[in-house]
Amino acid sequence: MPSRTLLSAAFAALLLVSAGCTKSDDGPIPISAIGGPPRLANPSREALDAPSAYLLQTTAQGLVRFDADGDITQGLAQSWIISDDGLRYTFRLARAKWPDGTPIAADQVVARLKAVAAPGSPNPLRPAMGAVEEIVGMTDEVLEIGLKAPRPNFLQLLAQPELAILRGGAGGGPFLIARQAGGAVRLTPPKGDEDGEARRPPDVVLRGEAAGIAVARFERRQAALVLGGTAADLPVARAARLPGGASLVFDPVEGLLGLAFAPAPGTPLGDPQVRQALSMAVDRPAIVAALGVPNLQPRETLLPPGVEGIASPAAPPWTAQARDARRALARQALAQLKGERLHLRVALPEGPGYRVVFAILRRDWAALGVTAERAAPGAPADLRLLDEVAPASLASWYLRHFVCGGGLVCNPAADQALESARMAATQDARRAALAEADRILAGDAPFIALAAPVRWSLVAPRLTGFRPNPFGRHPAGELVRAAQ
Repeated sequence: MPSRTLLSAAFAALLLVSAGCTKSDDGPIPISAIGGPPRLANPSREALDAPSAYLLQTTAQGLVRFDADGDITQGLAQSWIISDDGLRYTFRLARAKWPDGTPIAADQVVARLKAVAAPGSPNPLRPAMGAVEEIVGMTDEVLEIGLKAPRPNFLQLLAQPELAILRGGAGGGPFLIARQAGGAVRLTPPKGDEDGEARRPPDVVLRGEAAGIAVARFERRQAALVLGGTAADLPVARAARLPGGASLVFDPVEGLLGLAFAPAPGTPLGDPQVRQALSMAVDRPAIVAALGVPNLQPRETLLPPGVEGIASPAAPPWTAQARDARRALARQALAQLKGERLHLRVALPEGPGYRVVFAILRRDWAALGVTAERAAPGAPADLRLLDEVAPASLASWYLRHFVCGGGLVCNPAADQALESARMAATQDARRAALAEADRILAGDAPFIALAAPVRWSLVAPRLTGFRPNPFGRHPAGELVRAAQ
């Protein structure tokens, strides 16, 4: 766990960083996001950390976006119509403009979305866009997206920053980049008419920095918001002395937090019984208790309950057993190794929270005679941590992490069920195919689920519009609620 020494060092580092913000509740909102310097990156070319994702969602919105509560609201599209069969989405663009003042046209949006959905696109949402049949511009202001089969929660995908509309490294708002200096980006909303100026949200000054520095800046009231916190750096936030009225807030996100098997060919981890043994030995309640996140529950299944209408995710038989019985079953499964001592390399990013999780895992596996060591995220490893927020309530997003060709444990029969789900003509048929894929993967145990991901923020009392939400998206224009 971090000590006050860590935060003291962060304070010292802050003296080397231009403050650029005041402690006043007036003026720009200073935001520190955990990660590297914010860059307007193309998510089809490189991964987004928290600062760059926030910059992208603020200055390059998609057709729709999330509001402060995580609900869908207008983005570039001022309106949309969904056909009765759920196969066609027709969007009418608002009169949005690029930063150079030229209008954003439908064919430009079409080109961007086609590039994301194209085969071979490295965009992380390309697999979820596999249901798209066609994207066509109808007029300069109208475009249509046709799906191969109905897809619930499709608008949630379109609201993610990975589907933001970019042109030449620039976006269409809602905020504009006013200035970049000293590692900070100042963002300003477009000017409204004279009557609307009173309702214009404040500017934002966005920084990307390490968790310790971000928390220290918040303690000194030089930041009104810290974003991008995960289980890795939660202990840093817990060690902070928060200013009066400030709070540590958790988003009720869903997704994957656990370990994916990536065994080398011919190793004992290629056996599903061995993987099941390692999974059943883990004391998930102890991990959840160590994290100490309100309402966080242990998870033993790949899918969370209730995702896309699947109320009861597939679970291996051992989930009905008590802890002592599970440990006995795990020892029995590992007895087939005939004295061979199993040693695991577990790839985990840095962070005191992850170190706590790994300590519990190592303890639980040691009770079976299994040793474990940490490996760097890019180093050869037998298991890799997945800590990802689901972009939409889609069972397929979880299951497609384990399709063949991705380097993790897979099963061609599960792939076939997923393809059937993609092409299913009805929601009932889709759910049945997804449930089949889930059942197959539950038996193969490609993943040791632990809990839902952890996403936290530090929030100053000034930010009366901040709302925890299921996607962890906090629009800059809604951080301060207008006085009633």
